[in-house]
Amino acid sequence: MLPINKVKEIVSRYETLEKTLSQSDIDKNTYVKNSKEYASIGDIIVDVKSYIKMVEDKEGSEKILQDKSADKELKEMAELELLEIKEKILDLETKIKIFMLPKDEADEKNAIIEIRAGTGGQEAAIFAGDLFSMYQKVATNNGWKTEVISISEGDAGGYKEIVFSVTGKNVFSKLKFESGVHRVQRVPKTETQGRVHTSAATVAVLPEAEEVDVKIDENELRIDVFRSSGPGGQSVNTTDSAVRITHLPSGIVVSQQDEKSQHKNKAKALKILRSKLYELERSKLEQERSSARKSQIGSGDRSERIRTYNFPQGRVTDHRINLTLHKLTDFLSGDVFSEISDALQIQFQEQQLEA
Repeated sequence: MLPINKVKEIVSRYETLEKTLSQSDIDKNTYVKNSKEYASIGDIIVDVKSYIKMVEDKEGSEKILQDKSADKELKEMAELELLEIKEKILDLETKIKIFMLPKDEADEKNAIIEIRAGTGGQEAAIFAGDLFSMYQKVATNNGWKTEVISISEGDAGGYKEIVFSVTGKNVFSKLKFESGVHRVQRVPKTETQGRVHTSAATVAVLPEAEEVDVKIDENELRIDVFRSSGPGGQSVNTTDSAVRITHLPSGIVVSQQDEKSQHKNKAKALKILRSKLYELERSKLEQERSSARKSQIGSGDRSERIRTYNFPQGRVTDHRINLTLHKLTDFLSGDVFSEISDALQIQFQEQQLEA
């Protein structure tokens, strides 16, 4: 059982926020901050109030059962009611426990996703393109928006590398478990013998950091400008519009050359750098909190093989939770993506509850 006082504090906090937000003299920053918290509690408040009532009803039924003067029929009714109440309490308790877990402040943020072709040559680049298409469809299904930040096309289609942003409600919380190595098994279009090849692509999902999250000292940056180059190394721009930024303390390097304007390329490069530094700091904190981080879902280890897409068998398998769906086409179209992403979220929350 959850401490009932702690549960009642959620209701009390919700009511306090409601009063604060109704005040006409509330300043903008306080309003924005409190509105987010109010909306967050609002998602669980009905369950919290139901839980409090169920606990009171449980105590009432238990008193009847303990009352020696109560008649037999009343006790039988109380016993049946108690069984139902206990079942409902367990269900509500899990939801409230999850709500009370320490929040990942990055969950509400937008995301920057990097997809890079790995082993498998041209087929790996084509697969990277398939993954990008899948995430676009997932974004559309959730009412999110995608925007390409930088792109390097493959020689036979797809992408050697593509970086894009996804904006919308709770994007990072839904996509953060996508980081890692995605493996594909299928017969490439160029294969004449009909043999199944294995290729891979690496996905990195970063929370999009804002300026208030990460302060970048210009003195710690080395900024180089150069001419943009296209396929084969030929110059595609007559001016030095491409930008390479090196963050000296961390050694992180970000290059950007998709825009014709040096100013725009620098802004995009700084956006990616800020998110990389933010994720670096988050990773350090996570490692400090949990020595078992590597064994947990959501470790974000980019070298970890997380999922296999097997075309001959029409299946997709997530190795972290040993879940296989024989719905590969539907998964790549984004239609059943949530079946795996939700299962990952539940498993992660269960690990958090056990910690």
